[in-house]
Amino acid sequence: MMGRLERDQGQLFYSFCLEEVVPDDHQVRAIASVLDLSWVYGELSPHYPALGRPSIDPILMIRMLILGYAFGLRSERLLCREVRVNLAYRWFCGLSIEDKIPDHSVFSRARNERFRDNDIFRRVFERVVEACISAGLVGGKEFAVDASLIAADANKQRSIPGSEWIKERDPETASRAVKEYMATLDDAAFGAATKVTPKFVSPSDPAAQWTGAMRGPAFFAYSDNYLIDVKVGIIMDVEASRAIRQAEVGASKTMIERTQERFDIKPERLAGDTAYGSGANLNWLVKDKDIAPHIPVIDKSKREDGTFSREDFTFDKDRNVYICPANKILTTTGKLVNDGETLLYRTKARDCRGCLLKAQCCPKTSVRKIPRSIYEEARDVARALAKTEAFKQSSRDRKRVEMLFAHLKRILRSAGCDCAGHAVPSSSSRWQRLRRTSAGLPSWSPGHHRSPLCALRKRCKRQ
Repeated sequence: MMGRLERDQGQLFYSFCLEEVVPDDHQVRAIASVLDLSWVYGELSPHYPALGRPSIDPILMIRMLILGYAFGLRSERLLCREVRVNLAYRWFCGLSIEDKIPDHSVFSRARNERFRDNDIFRRVFERVVEACISAGLVGGKEFAVDASLIAADANKQRSIPGSEWIKERDPETASRAVKEYMATLDDAAFGAATKVTPKFVSPSDPAAQWTGAMRGPAFFAYSDNYLIDVKVGIIMDVEASRAIRQAEVGASKTMIERTQERFDIKPERLAGDTAYGSGANLNWLVKDKDIAPHIPVIDKSKREDGTFSREDFTFDKDRNVYICPANKILTTTGKLVNDGETLLYRTKARDCRGCLLKAQCCPKTSVRKIPRSIYEEARDVARALAKTEAFKQSSRDRKRVEMLFAHLKRILRSAGCDCAGHAVPSSSSRWQRLRRTSAGLPSWSPGHHRSPLCALRKRCKRQ
């Protein structure tokens, strides 16, 4: 006999347990088993008044934002809707089926006020990294660094030429985006990265960089910088910067120093691409931080016209001279040229005039000149490391960063952002803060037998 659902009379009493309806293998249970936010109250208490109507629970908001990150819910309106109807989300947030969901507007206000003043999202990120370290997921010996472009939510048609942009503004009348832009003028990842005037500036988001790095139509963008431990791909630090090489290098230094200060971890080796191969950065790694740079050197000394390249000349460190293939000496006056980081070595005219190798050395000039960076010793260290097997392995391990960027853009759908300065995203872009909770959650490499989250959960059970 065909059954029918009887709806004549509603049930008077219900016996319902939210704990029982959430599957044991649901991802929210895995996250909840390793996520402890009880310390948040102590961190945020100075930012709340002692009197007045109780606010929305900050832990509830943080848990909801983590859900948005983990399940790709970028819209706060959508996030509130999903938490309202999804029982697993309600269980994760500690809500009963009768509790009301906070309005989407409270997230924007909290992020731009109390959460921003306390930098609570970075605190959450650092706690997650600490848990990963305790679980043995961080090797601490080899790090990798890279950056990826994130399109800014800035209208290209409303931009103005960079030469017309006036940096000095009255703080009383300036918008929040302009105020935060002005606050970053001395930041190595933003204003202090370069003195070059950008081609275009967006008045609504002046910190965004006009870039054509994708070899297509230019657009406004930021760089999302990751510093990862290559053991299993744990993100150790994150920093937003302008979408130019100098800013990305400045961000990498900030992340390395902050990781050492916060976790007392300094890598033995750092892997990166050619963007980090400038002489100044290599010198900072080798001389100042004692880190082996597994980074290709930015080197334009190789000649393609058949004449002698710089590598064909021998440098005598004791005498501070170069010796050419004809055994002639190239000396320097000690004056820095070009970018203020280069010494110029040259031969004497009489030595080159009757030289039999002049056609292979300097056929179009009277003397041969050899530029040498003041950071050449550090560059030589990087060149020597590039010939080792460890360097080749680092090049393979560095690809883990690309996987994390793919996760950010394709799975979490954070290919664009609307940033009002580098410190706080606007209400429509949680990615720049919430991505900081990514360390140790979904950053698992398929090449490993278990995810970092699985290892964390097992560690917590043993304790």
